[in-house]
Amino acid sequence: MEKKIPMRQCVACRTMKEKRELLRIVKNDEGIFVDTTGKKNGRGAYCCKDENCVKKLKKQKILSRVFGTEVEDAVYDAITEEILGKD
Repeated sequence: MEKKIPMRQCVACRTMKEKRELLRIVKNDEGIFVDTTGKKNGRGAYCCKDENCVKKLKKQKILSRVFGTEVEDAVYDAITEEILGKD
């Protein structure tokens, strides 16, 4: 029996991909931040590890809508840094 691969949808481009291929952004009591482990508590949103998706996140303020609160530029900078560091 094959193990089921968890799939998630990118909030920017709306494509379904394997969970491990996406970057998880979390909102909890501590704030909004990039979850490198994928296991932190809180509301999670997933984004492709692609510069175009990150640009779209920032331009259209997608994370602000997903989390229902204003997202600071530092969060977008952390996401960009995480993606560029992985390539």
